[in-house]
Amino acid sequence: MPYILPSTFLVLFFFILANSLRILREYERGVVFRLGRFVGTRGPGLIVLVPFIEKMVRVSLRTIAMDVEPQDVITKDNVSVRVNAVLYFRVIEPEKAIIDVENFLFTTSQLAQTTLRSVVGQAELDELLAERDKLNTRVQTILDEATDPWGIKVMTVELKDVDLPMEMKRAMAKQAEAERERRAKVIHAEGEYQASQRLSDAAVNIEDHPVALQLRYLQALTEIAAENNSTTLFPVPIDLLTPFLKQAKEGQG
Repeated sequence: MPYILPSTFLVLFFFILANSLRILREYERGVVFRLGRFVGTRGPGLIVLVPFIEKMVRVSLRTIAMDVEPQDVITKDNVSVRVNAVLYFRVIEPEKAIIDVENFLFTTSQLAQTTLRSVVGQAELDELLAERDKLNTRVQTILDEATDPWGIKVMTVELKDVDLPMEMKRAMAKQAEAERERRAKVIHAEGEYQASQRLSDAAVNIEDHPVALQLRYLQALTEIAAENNSTTLFPVPIDLLTPFLKQAKEGQG
């Protein structure tokens, strides 16, 4: 009996010591309750608790990346889409995150889903596809205001994927193809217009300087002669023969 009693006290002592000492990392805080009442936040480092009287809840202060589940939403212009997002937030007041809300991770996730559906439902499809930054900021602002009483800071919200119905994808592909064809026709028509303007300017110059037409024909002849052609067809303008015809008439006269 004298040998059993000291060993029992020794085991009891180490048991109490193990339940009274806690080590919190640099990014952790401990919310301490004494007989059910909040008495403060402790950490980081070595924490001593009164055994069987004080209880501690660990809270991480690191940034949490939460994936918001895909949501089926109807946009403002009545297009059914499926969107998902990622939410970045962190706990800045551990006591509020533990006392004021039962499970801050689950609650924040549910709030993010409902907010995402609400914001996307107020936007049109073109805005959803082209102005994601504006929607991200709107969702982040709403979530940050709603989670502030819980001691949570929402830093960033990013829309990841926007899944469209197959019919809408085909319609958008047709629209894009029609737009490309329109641009091609406009560019072609603009080129024809500019070419006609240049030809008109050239005709005016040739009319003022007839010898320019002869020089142009001689240049074309030089270009054709540079090619390996067995037969060369070259139209001779009547203006080239006019001086010779005049001389022949004068000689006959």
